[in-house]
Amino acid sequence: SKYVDSPYGIKLIKSFFSEGIKNDQGIEVSTIEIKKELKEIIEKEDKAKPLTDDQLTKIINEKGYPIARRTVAKYREILHIPSSSERRRKAKMEMSLC
Repeated sequence: SKYVDSPYGIKLIKSFFSEGIKNDQGIEVSTIEIKKELKEIIEKEDKAKPLTDDQLTKIINEKGYPIARRTVAKYREILHIPSSSERRRKAKMEMSLC
């Protein structure tokens, strides 16, 4: 709860740093890296059968990032990525337009 007065206004100090978690080898990993990995996985998924948060959690955990399903959902929302059912619905609509 510490703030700094900068030329850009008063900012929360922790906003200048990214959060991190320890991976399965005990190395500190930025949450930015995990969000990037999550985004890449979703971009490569089969658009007709999008991955659920549970499936995404399993893939992320297999890559060495021990995070929970609710964290995957939170990161997905932060990245403005819809749920699997919404992504499926969008894919169906796009296919029907073609």
